Amino acid sequence: MGDPQPVVRVETDPGGLTVLTLDSPPLNLFDQAMIDELGAAIRAVALAPPRALLIRAAGRAVSAGVDVHVFEGLTPAQGSALWIDLLTMIDAIEELPAPVVFAAHALTLTAAFEVALACDLIVASPRARFGLVEKVVGLTPSMGGTQRLAERAGSGRARQFVMSGDLFDAAELERWGVVNEVYPEDEFEARSRALAEGLAAGPTKAHAMTKRILRRFREGGIPAADEAVRIEAAELFATEDLQGAVAAFLEHGGPGHAEFNGR
Repeated sequence: MGDPQPVVRVETDPGGLTVLTLDSPPLNLFDQAMIDELGAAIRAVALAPPRALLIRAAGRAVSAGVDVHVFEGLTPAQGSALWIDLLTMIDAIEELPAPVVFAAHALTLTAAFEVALACDLIVASPRARFGLVEKVVGLTPSMGGTQRLAERAGSGRARQFVMSGDLFDAAELERWGVVNEVYPEDEFEARSRALAEGLAAGPTKAHAMTKRILRRFREGGIPAADEAVRIEAAELFATEDLQGAVAAFLEHGGPGHAEFNGR
């Protein structure tokens, strides 16, 4: 027998977009192989950050959740070690100095949805459904999903979502402000990629600074975010992208003429 097929595929195009695909049919379960390969893929992306990252899935589900065998027989100490490992992956996604888009075309449960909530933008097809259903095995979400859902939709919605264990469709999560865009099913793949490609073609360092300011806001509210603007955001004046865009604006008398290179 040959080596097992990878369950996570990573491809980078010349425009600077990296696409990470969960590919473990039929349900993309988060078993140990998926956890290990996804963590390794995110670490590799972090070592050489792209200009944008698109996380997507192949098959009829984005993911049906975690393979319960992962939890079997764990002691509290072993469970804590697992959560530390998984939250380290979540932190790495959030700290990427580039926009990250999560594309949910279908059922997206537990760990996969928690990965989505670590991304900058979530797009979905109308048939996508989302759930944090850990209560069925006596757990609560432990990859940061509860608190990140609360950040986007409020703590009342997070309580409802987690404690009910129900599934919620894309349209409802768009109303809550959790899903950013719902694309028609027949356009979903193309529009998801076009969104990510557009972000990859933008001013990468400015996008990274936006993420940094929002991280400071999460940690310390408006005062911390304002301090980041005062101290850190002026670094953008040293970037080629800003200097070139300002020159193009002045030369042509308006926006739309700049070409960004991510430097």
